[in-house]
Amino acid sequence: MSGAASAADIAILRNGFTIRHDHRIVMGETTRLFTSTDDSSFIDEPTAEITGIEKDLTPPPPPVAPRSSAAPASFPATAMARPVMPTRPVVPPRPSPADLNKVVNSAGEAYHLDPDLLNSVIHAESGFNSRAVSPKGARGLMQLMPSTANNLGVSNPFDAQQNVGGGSRYLRELLERYNFDLVKALAAYNAGPERVEQYHGVPPYRETRAYVARIIKEYNRKIAEQEKAEALAKKKAEPQAKTAAAKSASAKPTTAKSSTANATTTAKPATHASSSATAQKRAANSTSPTPASPSSVNATR
Repeated sequence: MSGAASAADIAILRNGFTIRHDHRIVMGETTRLFTSTDDSSFIDEPTAEITGIEKDLTPPPPPVAPRSSAAPASFPATAMARPVMPTRPVVPPRPSPADLNKVVNSAGEAYHLDPDLLNSVIHAESGFNSRAVSPKGARGLMQLMPSTANNLGVSNPFDAQQNVGGGSRYLRELLERYNFDLVKALAAYNAGPERVEQYHGVPPYRETRAYVARIIKEYNRKIAEQEKAEALAKKKAEPQAKTAAAKSASAKPTTAKSSTANATTTAKPATHASSSATAQKRAANSTSPTPASPSSVNATR
């Protein structure tokens, strides 16, 4: 199934990204895409995620003229230096969910961003595929273009830590640029700051508008789930607090006097305790969380 480099194939993934490869082997649920003719470099992709294979019609580079064995008379032989050819970044293994979680949390802490927001961006950008390459050339988990990656100091966009760190830094810069308007920052991350400034907001591109809406929706859902879990935990803790208070009250020493005055005096703290419990319950109800809306999203920490 192997072929010459000029006849390489392009695997089209379900998420819209492509992987150029020399040949491939289908191994059940996994397809191994070999990026070199000698099988020394390959990428494993779920077979179900590959929607099609196309021929790479990119014209091959022009042949390089053979070098003369003799150096020009005007230059000594030692002066002939071989040109340095650009090297492709090494594709490291995919990070495990636990390792990726650590990377995201670390980047969120470094740039004061909510890890849930970063995960929502990564989900929309690459589907958590650290080896993703878009048709336009964006790479890695947060889909950094080569020029953007270079400006951010990311030497290997396929490295999860470098990519998420660079993408998080870029997103933080965009948030600060647009006064922490998350919608504008996300639109700029997708379409570029020049387009956001040109249209004074989200540009009228279907892809960009769907991208922003998807991230906002997913991020708000995570916020609502977190607040719901916190409210449920608080509700479960209330009976335990009441039980502890009741035990504490019953443990106090009582007198053996049975006069009406003493009985009345003893009853007052119980009434006060009951009203305090009611006030506490009302306070808890009055501070119950409400679902988040795009305008109320707080992306920073």
